[in-house]
Amino acid sequence: MSEPVKHQSVEQEPDETALEKFELPTRDDFPWVTTTITVLGVVLSVLHIWFNTLSTLPELWISATHFAGFAVICALWYPAHISLKRNKIALAVDIFIALGAVACLLYIPYAEDALYARGVKFVTADWVFASLAIVIVVELIRRTMGWFIPILIMVCLSYVVLWGEWASGIFHFPGLSLETLLYRSYYSSEGMFGAITRISWTFVFMFILFGAFLVRSGVGDYIINVARAAAGKIIGGPGFIAVIGSGLMGSVSGSSVANTVSTGVISIPLMQKAGFPSRFAAGVEASASTGGQLMPPVMGAGAFIMASYTQIPYVDIIAVSLVPALIYFLSVGFFVRIEAKRSGVQKIVTTEDSLLMVLLRGWHNLIPLAVLVTLLIKGFTPTYAAGISIISVIFASWFSKEHRMGPKAIIEALAQGAKNMATTAILLVGIGLVVNVISTTGIGNTFSLMIDGWANGDLFMMLVLIAVASLVLGMGLPVTAAYIVLGTLSAPALYKLIAENQLLELLVSGQLPEQAKAIFMLAAPDKLDLLNAPMTMETAKQMVALVPADFMETLLEQSLGLEAVSLALLAAHLIIFWLSQDSNVTPPFCLTAFAAATIAKTPPMRTGLMAWKIAKGLYLVPLLIAYTSLVSWDIASVLEVGFFAIIGTYALIGAIEGYLEGPINWLSRLCLLMIGAFLVWHDIPLWLRLVSVVGFVSLFIYSGRKYQLQQSQLPVS
Repeated sequence: MSEPVKHQSVEQEPDETALEKFELPTRDDFPWVTTTITVLGVVLSVLHIWFNTLSTLPELWISATHFAGFAVICALWYPAHISLKRNKIALAVDIFIALGAVACLLYIPYAEDALYARGVKFVTADWVFASLAIVIVVELIRRTMGWFIPILIMVCLSYVVLWGEWASGIFHFPGLSLETLLYRSYYSSEGMFGAITRISWTFVFMFILFGAFLVRSGVGDYIINVARAAAGKIIGGPGFIAVIGSGLMGSVSGSSVANTVSTGVISIPLMQKAGFPSRFAAGVEASASTGGQLMPPVMGAGAFIMASYTQIPYVDIIAVSLVPALIYFLSVGFFVRIEAKRSGVQKIVTTEDSLLMVLLRGWHNLIPLAVLVTLLIKGFTPTYAAGISIISVIFASWFSKEHRMGPKAIIEALAQGAKNMATTAILLVGIGLVVNVISTTGIGNTFSLMIDGWANGDLFMMLVLIAVASLVLGMGLPVTAAYIVLGTLSAPALYKLIAENQLLELLVSGQLPEQAKAIFMLAAPDKLDLLNAPMTMETAKQMVALVPADFMETLLEQSLGLEAVSLALLAAHLIIFWLSQDSNVTPPFCLTAFAAATIAKTPPMRTGLMAWKIAKGLYLVPLLIAYTSLVSWDIASVLEVGFFAIIGTYALIGAIEGYLEGPINWLSRLCLLMIGAFLVWHDIPLWLRLVSVVGFVSLFIYSGRKYQLQQSQLPVS
């Protein structure tokens, strides 16, 4: 019989002071500050609801209000340094910073008409307030996010006005005047109050507010209870509680670290008590919490930005994201199952209630999500759907005696929603400055051409380059910011390569539509005969290379159709969005894993390595999106790819771990590796996939029976 697993005692609760290092220091020692922020939070939440429903104010004014309101919260609530938390002089300085942010807001409607009347020529006040707004947002980001983003912003701004003209080669930029830069940053719809900030005060804020109402109404407790009832009574149940609970909770919390802390304090001790190694328990929680950002119907803030970038409806994005998210969570679940069998994890009863009983008892908690999904499917905008869903949360809570929301609870939810949004709002305003520089200088196109050249037309190599870039960016940027920057820089090149790969497949098969042949008639009239029959891949690449760049987009639309081109663009952004999550679980800067390690009392870096191993789905799913029809409106094709990918993922994990239902030898591991490759890779014949499924099932059954036989032959102690 396997040795009993040594695990730490779980009798003592996680050290609250240890968890505090994952939270920003706040001025909770000043009661009037707390009261002010609560009142301001309620006002901001109500204002934003009005902005997203009845308001007809200019978007620039609303964006400036969004910035000023949350700048006041950040300036008062988060001190410049932890040592200044109780310093009254520092608080006085921060009051002036907050007033400065409000002044920057008020100056825009006051001076905007006069600025344009004098031909966009700055006067002294314009210089002061435009510069002050940038300084304030940079400083507040430094307080809440660290030094990386402020340095990135300053490098980008100085590139436009200073060192861009000194740079050589493809990075040379003739430069703009400081006045032009400040105008574009402060007044225009492309700067800090531009598209990214508009996404912040619309989609992102409304869904974060929705999440705050859900938490206040007791949905978080309901999710944990459902997870316990669903998985608590099976082998490895506590591990599956972490997977299910964190996956569902991720849509509510909106933060991987917050998700880890809120569910990990329950799931990690349960896993340890059942017999899971502590480091593995922490790794599972970190991996599952990271996946919460990928789970529909409420994904991370990046999903709303994706909808804006691609002009693809948010409901379409969450629809195609469901199966990929399931593959990811099942991959984490497979690790749990294997470790549970290997470690001899015991069943522990976490609840006596059946799943059906738990679901029925809290049925009212499902009303808001049902309302949200229904409205999205019916075609209502995400902001409208979120607003109505917030009302439905209040209505649904009246069916619960414990969490019925009255005026006090509603005010608390409004205040908490604004507090939860504060750091994200300031971050997105600052990132707007970076995006403005990228669009102004054209460096995004330059970067796309550069990685396209490095990849040399190889889609796999481009995915590797983007994965490395996302990891490097993720060391200093939060997930949402990393996705925005990387999506702006590399999505065009990745989209082009994905679409061109589909075009090459049509050429190779000889199935190019007639309307697309007209493009080749202009580009290479002497080679038209080749288009009427199948050709080699090399010939197809030569044909595509003859098409001028100006005609390529038209050729793709004529060849693939607008829907396929749209899906290729969505696939490119989804790949980047998925890869941007890896910094949560990849050492050395994996805050989600570090938070889980604090709860489990395990070495942070080793826990990070464990989480990185368990979260391998973050790399596998982007490959599936790039090479298969996983992101498609062909439901049968998506289900086929998903079915084989799930079994293939289990096979690959078994090969990595050397274990299925029991230990397996090297020959079996090699077989599992081949089976997994056949099931997840593209262009594999169906008959070979079916044979691979049979092979996996055979090895699965064989390993279980062999293990049972070995156990039966051991002497009884």
